[in-house]
Amino acid sequence: MARLADMYGGGSGETFLGLPRCRDLSRLEARIALIGAGTATPYAGVGAYCMGGPAAIRAGAAPYAANLGHVNFDLGGPVLPEGVAAVDAGDLEQAEDDPAGNRGRIFGAVSRILDRGAVPVVLGGDDSVPIPMLEAYGARGRSFTVLQVDAHIDWRDEVLGERLGLSSPMRRAAEMAHVGPMIQVGQRGIGSARPEDHAAALARGVAFVPAGEVAQSGVWRAVDLVAPGAEVIIVFDVDALDPAIMPAAIGRTPGGLSYWQAMELIGGVGARARIAGFALTEFMPERDLDGQGALTAAALVAGVLGIIARGAR
Repeated sequence: MARLADMYGGGSGETFLGLPRCRDLSRLEARIALIGAGTATPYAGVGAYCMGGPAAIRAGAAPYAANLGHVNFDLGGPVLPEGVAAVDAGDLEQAEDDPAGNRGRIFGAVSRILDRGAVPVVLGGDDSVPIPMLEAYGARGRSFTVLQVDAHIDWRDEVLGERLGLSSPMRRAAEMAHVGPMIQVGQRGIGSARPEDHAAALARGVAFVPAGEVAQSGVWRAVDLVAPGAEVIIVFDVDALDPAIMPAAIGRTPGGLSYWQAMELIGGVGARARIAGFALTEFMPERDLDGQGALTAAALVAGVLGIIARGAR
């Protein structure tokens, strides 16, 4: 039986969509650099359950690895327009028992990408990964808008004594001096947030656009909340998506954004502002069904690369 990869001339999945490999970020010349980070600060009782996420997402894109220059109809042209290059710098060495080292490696890699004037795209990895990623922007001397797309608001101050874990990235982001406006889209159902966590987010000035509102009215209020010309870091948790297209999440919740709503949101932000960074988190390969989640994640990341590339021209 023919495989899609055989018909389309796909590759091995060693790099995302067959992008060129970058082995030394200090010599980066491309405008966009993708890195994988399987974990940062796992909870002791949960472990690094998304460690294989980056490899699985690359594998999801492998059938199309020979077709990077073909038309992507989600973008109206090839993923990368002429004159804009992107590279895959591979996965960082991460270990379940080395959270401080994990955070340092993420911080260092993102810092090197930013130092070279490029946009980092991070494949995770649990939702503790964005904390050191966001910290790396602190040396840039300017303010950033954070757009989180997630079923959960991630405002726990600590869990089991850990303040840097996957339930706390937006709380920690709110404490960073270089983080300005915060917009959180897609929350739904019952999650880890307690009333006091929600109240703290509102007190900080977070603008919430719940998934129910997106279902009724679309993503455009969220887009309009982004100031024109802002620099935006997007943190996208895959459980923001409907589990029918994204089963590879630890906590599936009915509802969620469709692929097109996600693309409209990111595309709308990219047309209005500059996307300064993107992280895809919480992809759990063991929960995937027949590769559906990996395919969806790969298509979304390809779309994000194209949106960033069009803003970089």
